[in-house]
Amino acid sequence: MEDFSPPILHPVPLMTPLDPTPIHPTRPRPPRLSPHEVDHYRKEGYVIPRGPVFPAETFQALLDHFERKLAAWPKDQRPEAMDTPHFGDPKLNEWALAPEVVDLVEPILGPDILLFSTHFICKPKGDGRRVPWHEDSAYWRKLLDPMEVATVWLALDPSTTVNGCMYVIPRSHNTGKMGFSDYEKVDVTKSVFETEIVKADRRDELAVPCELQPNHCSLHDARTQHGSPPNTSHIRRCGWTLRFIPATTRLNPDYADRQLIYLARGRNLLNQNLADPSRDYSHVIEERKRQGFKAH
Repeated sequence: MEDFSPPILHPVPLMTPLDPTPIHPTRPRPPRLSPHEVDHYRKEGYVIPRGPVFPAETFQALLDHFERKLAAWPKDQRPEAMDTPHFGDPKLNEWALAPEVVDLVEPILGPDILLFSTHFICKPKGDGRRVPWHEDSAYWRKLLDPMEVATVWLALDPSTTVNGCMYVIPRSHNTGKMGFSDYEKVDVTKSVFETEIVKADRRDELAVPCELQPNHCSLHDARTQHGSPPNTSHIRRCGWTLRFIPATTRLNPDYADRQLIYLARGRNLLNQNLADPSRDYSHVIEERKRQGFKAH
């Protein structure tokens, strides 16, 4: 995987609340995931929850916001690579930290939750690049301890087998090398990432498509093997991944200049440095680019 550059000695200043009050206090309401869905996630490494994520008006506002971001995206950069956009666009945190999203991961991670990362993966119609088979955990092995991450994959467009939806290999999070497979180089002119899990560490014949309509989502464990084929269709395929960790997982402070975490709900149990969701941290994105830091 990536060979991370040595850390800068002076990480950027962050907000460390003296009294870590939840951004969105827990409200009494029915659990977002059923016991069966939670059990499926734990056993299979993924689940596709029932129903839409946001009210229709809220989702449309997110989609409109993304369309403006995409229109302003540099033409010489691939739209699949819109990594950590919320660092420089605090407006996105209104959706990323919304109760509708955090409710999805609380049954899995518990009541004390941090937002770790987000990523727009937008495959344009006709030439959208494939996402090689990978485990998110392999990119984050130096950043997080323990490796406990739940990803919400929110569909902005229809995501189907026709336009390159995500596939997962069930139970790969708790079998084989459990999130830390061996990798080999692939053609970066055709792929979003430059490495892929070697075939000997995969069971492609077990792969399951996660087909989604807009405003619906899937959840997957960071250790679950997943990927997606190219988009050669006439329909764009865009998803927004939102990665959450329990407040018992520690971010390696050596990477505090390149990686931010935000309180999503509950308590900051380890008293870690937390970013302010209302603040623009564009300089962190620039620092990631300067160092060639690719944490997926």
